[in-house]
Amino acid sequence: MTEITDNLGGIGERLRKAREFLELKQEEAAAAVGIPRSALSLIENGRRKVDSEELARFARVYGQSVDALAGTSALPPLPESVHALARAATELSDNDRNELLRFAEFLQARGPRKDGRA
Repeated sequence: MTEITDNLGGIGERLRKAREFLELKQEEAAAAVGIPRSALSLIENGRRKVDSEELARFARVYGQSVDALAGTSALPPLPESVHALARAATELSDNDRNELLRFAEFLQARGPRKDGRA
């Protein structure tokens, strides 16, 4: 079992944001991961290490990669507006999410706007 010790505050912050994004209470997330709520609180506050097995369970529960939660992902962070759009899309029906995706693809295909905005 490997402990993840680099940047504990960063890992804790990413775990907290992922939990809040899913609108889970600490009690719910801790139960799903199999740790006490107090341990989750310490992790999110950067005061407790996360071992690799726990991080893998967090990744499964939160639907994210271990790399993303550990901060080792090569992908750049997404703007807050993208996170807000994702949160809003979770409330939509499957058909509406597909329509939203088609609209996003349309916007990408049309290229940059003449007024310089994306």
